[in-house]
Amino acid sequence: MPDTVQAQVDEAIGYGFDGMIVYVDQAGKPPAFYAAGWKDRQREIPADPQALFKIASINKLYIAASIAKLAHSERLSLDDTVANYFPELIGRLDYADEITVQMMAQHRSGIANFTNNPAFWENEQENGKNAIEFALAMPSSFEPDRGYEYSNTNYLLLSLIIDKVVGYSHTQYIREEILTPLNLTNTFFSLDEVDLDDVMSGYYVGVDEDFKSNEYGMLATAEDVGVFLRALNDGSVFKEGEQEIYSSIYVYEHGGLVPGYQSLAEYHKDIDTVVVQFLNTTDFNGYQWNLSEIFINRIVKILKNQGDS
Repeated sequence: MPDTVQAQVDEAIGYGFDGMIVYVDQAGKPPAFYAAGWKDRQREIPADPQALFKIASINKLYIAASIAKLAHSERLSLDDTVANYFPELIGRLDYADEITVQMMAQHRSGIANFTNNPAFWENEQENGKNAIEFALAMPSSFEPDRGYEYSNTNYLLLSLIIDKVVGYSHTQYIREEILTPLNLTNTFFSLDEVDLDDVMSGYYVGVDEDFKSNEYGMLATAEDVGVFLRALNDGSVFKEGEQEIYSSIYVYEHGGLVPGYQSLAEYHKDIDTVVVQFLNTTDFNGYQWNLSEIFINRIVKILKNQGDS
């Protein structure tokens, strides 16, 4: 096994990945940045640790933190139901009057995951504008609070609930309550907000297309994700009383996967270290994802070994 983080990042490129970025924040040390491979394969631009990356489901951490803040300020209740906010879904969504905000946040709602509907992927860029319909076309996975199933639909609905509660976009709320206080100036919510040349290209195994111009929501640098993740874990993103609510509804690390982009953001308490890993080559068969988990586990082991030496 490589004995340095950079050596591990370099080795990863040999397993079929086009580019890789790693950010490491060890307590008491300056943040460290690592990169290998391509930011843009066609133009032969090397991977840049400061490139913007599509963080996909890591955005759920920001939404969950927002829900905790709004619950603490009593602008919403974790016991509110889907029917409270979306009466139009009564009769269309099973158990709409029983599924609560907390169940959705915990992925215990039973609401079908719209990305599990094959029809969604026939034109996912267009279908993403009305993703809820692809969830409603499928049966519930289980009765509310009677199981667990990761569902993107849960967090789509939670983001819409934030819109309704605050009276403006949840993206603006996240910017005001999370990004600005943490000085996260390299986190954005759509491609419309950024220069496309600043975005890392994304590739799918066996496909020549660059997925950089596809809209997949939030983008950020590895550093911005890392700063947020530390603030989430040490509680500095929260006001008094908010973290206790957050701890009851969601997790403190996450991954993300969309065509061309896969990401992992982890905090390791035993070594007080944040690790963020971006890889810009994907498939949906699990092979690339499994490799990414192996790589980050190796990186963490390297960091622990360095701390022990």
